[in-house]
Amino acid sequence: MKKRELVSKIMSNNLVTLNSKDDLTTAEELFKTHKIRHIPIVQGQEIIGMLSHTDLMRVSYAETIQEYETEVNVVLNSIFTIEQVMTKNVVTVDATDTIREVAEILSDREFHALPVVEDNTLIGIVTTTDLIKYLLTQY
Repeated sequence: MKKRELVSKIMSNNLVTLNSKDDLTTAEELFKTHKIRHIPIVQGQEIIGMLSHTDLMRVSYAETIQEYETEVNVVLNSIFTIEQVMTKNVVTVDATDTIREVAEILSDREFHALPVVEDNTLIGIVTTTDLIKYLLTQY
């Protein structure tokens, strides 16, 4: 296993992002359409938060009340905003950080995705799934 491989080797750079003015219904649609679990919240190219599917489910009844999904989404969007639900003060990694450094952060913290930045600009996202897939290629 190579010890100094950069996170840029395994990060996703085909990003799906939202801004804080978008609504939670849009977020839910993006999670489903793109089959993803984390969406960076940006202002321009700068990351200001992270929304996970788990964050959305904490404030949503959509998973348990399928027949009333439209009404739930209306209520959900009238009560909560992305800014209220997203994680703020996001831990980020630099594009020059190593895969090992990223693995250490993910194993020590309670989250499963890290935005990758270069000069304060969001350029990618690395998830625990990306890390596991990389480790599988090593064996």
